[in-house]
Amino acid sequence: MTTTTTTTTALPITSVLVANRGEIAVRVFRTARAMGLASVAVHSDPDADALHVREADTAVRLPGAAPADTYLRGDLVIAAALAAGADAVHPGYGFLSENAAFARDVLAAGLAWIGPPPDAIEAMASKTRAKELMRAAKVPLLDPVDPAAATAADLPLLLKAAAGGGGRGMRVVRDLDALGPALDAAAAEARSAFGDGEVFAEPYVERGRHVEVQVLADGHGTVWALGTRDCSLQRRHQKVVEEAPAPGLSDGLRRTLHEAAVAAARAVGYRGAGTVEFLLDADGRPCFLEMNTRLQVEHPVTEAVHGVDLVALQIRIAEGAALPPEPPEPAGHAVEARLYAEDPAQDWRPQAGTLAAFDVPAADAPAPVPGTAGSPAAVRVDAGYAAGDRVGVHYDPMLAKVVAHAPTRSEAVRALARALAGARIHGVTTNRDLLVRTLRHPEFTAGAPDTGFYDRHLAALTAPAPDAGRAAALAAAAAALAAAAPAPGAPLAARLGGWRGVRSGPQVRRYRIGGTEHEVRYLPVRGGPPHLPDLPDVRVLAAAPDRVVLEAGGVRRVFHVAHRPDRGAERTDGAGEVWVDTAPAPGSDAPASHALTAVPRFTEPQDATPPGSLLAPMPGTVVRVAEGLAPGDTVTAGQPLLWLEAMKMEHRVTSPASGTLTALHALPGHQVEVGTLLAVVQEEEPRP
Repeated sequence: MTTTTTTTTALPITSVLVANRGEIAVRVFRTARAMGLASVAVHSDPDADALHVREADTAVRLPGAAPADTYLRGDLVIAAALAAGADAVHPGYGFLSENAAFARDVLAAGLAWIGPPPDAIEAMASKTRAKELMRAAKVPLLDPVDPAAATAADLPLLLKAAAGGGGRGMRVVRDLDALGPALDAAAAEARSAFGDGEVFAEPYVERGRHVEVQVLADGHGTVWALGTRDCSLQRRHQKVVEEAPAPGLSDGLRRTLHEAAVAAARAVGYRGAGTVEFLLDADGRPCFLEMNTRLQVEHPVTEAVHGVDLVALQIRIAEGAALPPEPPEPAGHAVEARLYAEDPAQDWRPQAGTLAAFDVPAADAPAPVPGTAGSPAAVRVDAGYAAGDRVGVHYDPMLAKVVAHAPTRSEAVRALARALAGARIHGVTTNRDLLVRTLRHPEFTAGAPDTGFYDRHLAALTAPAPDAGRAAALAAAAAALAAAAPAPGAPLAARLGGWRGVRSGPQVRRYRIGGTEHEVRYLPVRGGPPHLPDLPDVRVLAAAPDRVVLEAGGVRRVFHVAHRPDRGAERTDGAGEVWVDTAPAPGSDAPASHALTAVPRFTEPQDATPPGSLLAPMPGTVVRVAEGLAPGDTVTAGQPLLWLEAMKMEHRVTSPASGTLTALHALPGHQVEVGTLLAVVQEEEPRP
């Protein structure tokens, strides 16, 4: 469906600067290009060759690396817009997108602001003040709780930062004794993230649903409610899977949510795209959470279902256009998954590294056409990275959003799971396997997600599949056969003989997958592919350096093999990084993609670390050390020693054992890499 607007005020925009980075900057640039507008990127030093910079027509450097020195410097961003000749600024989401002072400065500089009025941003900036406004507008609310007067009857409580979002400054309190420390920790995190340590408390709704309404308002009095989205699947209060429309809502409840969202927008004189978020309790009663005065990460599911381009509409509204009286009707169902560089099995630990390969088998279009009966599913990828890019430690670990749209929810869910399962992502650990398992989990496919989903199911969703060992063994076999196979341009004798090495006995290669070592023995056969004596039900049908075909248990399977690009093929001693991808086995939860480390034939000496060494589990910045902590102190197992910040999240590092802290090398502000020695704890001798 094509949505037209009527322009009543001539404020033509010709060039747009996006005050952001990553996938949202790339996504805005694509719409700008489609509208015939020039695009301007800003970038920090680590982002000098990032995808959003490559996608823009012009780019301006913001010297430094930390967000506070770059993407959060509104003065530098405005100076960049003026220097590059941009006449409009789009804030994206995060960073300065909900900063009223920045919006005012943009307008004062004579630039168009592709966002809501600064007064509306300011009105909703504080969650506590926003709730007061919503109460006056008769929007349903949770009653606040005074932490100083809280009793056991008020538990559990949710502590929330009054400013900002993204799950920062949030804590769930289930014990009154933990309330004081939790308040201090939430305030410290909020102050660090947003410069505002205000924290408030409200009842924590167990197994609630996070449902939101997309609103779009022009400057002529029209406010659209563009359907609902369910964003209940979250980790650390940050969304992971979103869908539109929210499943299982009655028509009456949908009307209530739409009316409340429109009332919220009108209460602050809203203009542009925004989202009003609600929490539904177990009985389906809605309560206002907050209003995000910006475009949401999950906006593509609304675009897919309603057939609109929200960024294009933002730009037209900023030019003074009027919306039609009614929004376009919805069609079909859309589901989005956020692909993160993180390890869910290790407390969602963020990952860094170079993406040796990054390919999700999907079409990449700004706004898929709504599905109709009998139409195929459409899959869209909004990515902030491409193969060869480095994922750093300074910013959010989201790599891409993958969105599937189909006539029905079940078709959309299946299409999204298949696209993710077939992705080739090499070089960085991601949450891809977790997403696939989530989308295929009976509770999710039944259409009844809630905010406690990962609390209940994370252990099972990250546990090895029953056939994971078999899948890893086949991947290791494929890697070994590919390493031994002659290259296509090899001499005729090598190709006829078929295999490198001594042909009189089995050859051996070893690979490490995760923490498990796999030994592969193959017996070369003159004139044909080798035999795998340890896998009697597996036949080798073909093998080349990049492709191996095996018949396993009577089923033919193709394995694609890749080596780390900067290593070429394996080193002569057999060491190196290898990735093996295959089609997912039907009905199996085992990974279809494996990262392998080839174990060298001759082990190189490694630098030894003292017993009890505490090594950095990720690259990041030391933001805090436990108060008063010093060498010589007695510590207990699990005691927090220091905190690392990486990719917008804070991670606690605890003592591995009870004993004496004999060394402390970490200081606040220090940048550390994976494996950096942070401290040493000498474990206490067990008592006889």
